[in-house]
Order: sequence, then structure tokens, then C-alpha cells
Amino acid sequence: MAAVQDDNRKPDTHEQSVSCAHTPAYHPAFAAPDAEIVIASSEGTLYRVHAYTLRTTSGLFKTLLSLPPPPGGHTTEPIAIHEPDAVVEPLLRLMCGLATTPWTSLDELSAVLSLAQNWDAPGPIASLRPALTSHKFLTTDPLRVYALASHFGFRPETQLASTHTLSLNLFDTAHADILAGIPATAALPLLRLHRSRRDALRDMLDSPERFLAGNGQPFHCSACAITPLENRTWRELKHRVLRELDVCANGDALRDGMWGEGGMGSWPEAKACWAAVCVKVGCAATNYDRPATIKQIRTCLEGLSVTVEVDWLLDTK
Repeated sequence: MAAVQDDNRKPDTHEQSVSCAHTPAYHPAFAAPDAEIVIASSEGTLYRVHAYTLRTTSGLFKTLLSLPPPPGGHTTEPIAIHEPDAVVEPLLRLMCGLATTPWTSLDELSAVLSLAQNWDAPGPIASLRPALTSHKFLTTDPLRVYALASHFGFRPETQLASTHTLSLNLFDTAHADILAGIPATAALPLLRLHRSRRDALRDMLDSPERFLAGNGQPFHCSACAITPLENRTWRELKHRVLRELDVCANGDALRDGMWGEGGMGSWPEAKACWAAVCVKVGCAATNYDRPATIKQIRTCLEGLSVTVEVDWLLDTK
């Protein structure tokens, strides 16, 4: 006699694991059963997305979904994307009009931008564009922001980032890899900006019209009007100013401490320049008007270019 089957018996554990193994792991935000297209990330997460959404937001998918079906009809296999969830999910959220979290790193933002470019998705790129020049990214990694902005053809962002790179010494080996990855059409204008600031300041510091006491040939003591000035200390100060601009093209090291201690005010070259006096016995007048000279140096700094020329760049609309 056959044994009575127990309809209330618990399913075998092996059967449960096999059943779960075949259950698709859809992302909870992309699990609508009526969505026709399934996208799979490199981590195996599945995203259901409506074909209409993909066609209207991505040139790549517009082309793919317009191709004639293969023999036997359309396949239901997921479209494999060789990118992790950290890149695929935020891009699909942008394409579907869903909320995204704030961008925590430039690496993350760069990866999503690159995938959006590969998918020919102009809407998401436009949404990502303002995040590129956030204060956090501009202050911590302005050279990479410049590289990304110029690559995507963002003119205002490229200029803004170029200004923030003035705090860097581009010839420091720490920036070599990033510079090597920037095309010459973008790298040369940036290098030209940094160098042109130094060259322009050198010309201003050598100008007799701006610094008559230091550059006039000859210039006599303004007090006794007899002794020609010996301008060694002024020349040494000019050389120090230009060296500092080579290291930090924004000139902050020059502005800091101009009037007192710290920064320029603590330089031996500056102290020697302000202490220089007429050698005529009984005169000893100071050679240089310290307040007027400092004010003129500050004026020169403020007149230097602060952004790259971007005539070579076609802004992405």
C-alpha cells in the first residue's frame, strides 16, 4: 500500500535554494513588470526599463531598439552592461527622471558622465554638468575638473576650473599623469595661462613707469637728489616674486603678509628692500616707498589673466 502523501510537508532546502537561484534580482526601483527592456550590470543586478524611455533619452538605445529583430524574434535576454551598479543605477535614474543622491566623489561623477557619453544621453549629461564645478571638486581637484570639462566641451566650466588650477604648480610630478591624459589642444592653453601670468608680471615689475625708483636708469635719491640708487635689493625682490609665481600662479603667496609678517612680509628679500637707504653721508633716506611699491605690486597681480582662452572649444549644448 502506498504511503500517504503529506501535503503540508515543508519544501526541501535544496529545492528552495534552486528556486531562489532562478529568481531574477531586479533592482527595486526598476522592477516594473510592464517594462520591456532588461539591463544587467556587471554585478548581475537587473534593471527593467521601458523601451520608450531608453529610445527617447539615449541615441545608442534608439539605434539598438530600431534594428530589425533577429531570426526567431526578439530575445528576452538582458542587455549586459560592463559597468558596476554604482555607475549604471544613477545614470538610469537620470534617464527615468528619478531622484539621485549627491555626488560624493569626482571618480563617481566622471564614470557616470563617461557612460552617459557612450550611451549618447544628452539629458543626463546636462543634469550632471553643474555638479562638476561644485566647490568641493574645484578646491580639491581643479586639474581633473578642467580635464573633464574640456573633454565634454563645457566652456564656462573649463574657464572656471582653469582659474582654480592657478593654485597648483603644474610642473609638480603629482600632476604628471593627469596632464598626460589631457589632449594638447586643452593642455597647451592651460600651460600658456600659467606661464603668461609670470611673463606679464615680469614685464610689469621691470617697467620704469610702474616702478620708477627701482627701474629708472639712472634714478637718484628722492631726498638728496645726488646719489644714484643701487638697485640690487629691488632686483632680488623681483626675482623672488617671480619664483613664487612659478610655484603658485594665483599669487596668493605674494598677497599674504604684504604689509606685515608672514608671506611676502617675512621674506629676507622684502626686508632688505624696505631697509635699503641712500649711502650718502647725512642722508640715509629709504630707497623705496614701501606702501606705494606694495600697492603697485598688488595692482600688477590683479591685472593678470585668470582664465584660459577657449576659442578652440565648442560648447556642448
